[in-house]
Amino acid sequence: MSTSTVPSVLFVCVHNAGRSQMAAAFLTRLGGDRVQVRSAGSAPAETVNPAVVAALREVGIDISAEIPKVLTVAAVQASDVVITMGCGDACPFFPGKRYLDWTLADPAGQGVDAVRPIRDQIERRVRDLLIDLGIE
Repeated sequence: MSTSTVPSVLFVCVHNAGRSQMAAAFLTRLGGDRVQVRSAGSAPAETVNPAVVAALREVGIDISAEIPKVLTVAAVQASDVVITMGCGDACPFFPGKRYLDWTLADPAGQGVDAVRPIRDQIERRVRDLLIDLGIE
């Protein structure tokens, strides 16, 4: 972990428009100020997937103002845990960082009905991550 007592987590997917945005939103909501949260994409989209925005709104999370961000080396270096979600080899590797790969369906091009199970799976994984980080 970093010298800070607050762990830092970076979620990465290709477009930073779906999975990584959902994971960051859940971790922000559930972890509060006990964790630092970032998300980024190896090839960011112009906007967050509207079906993802709608699916999160259903559980009381508003990400309508979020904008996909490009993955940078600095973001990886500043993070204790890097969680990839289908970005392949695009994520830079640095010794001493903890890397996890979450295999999740891609919500791109899907409607809200298809996004809900992905959202729920991400929420479960984020809750498990919080326990793993010692944040309950």
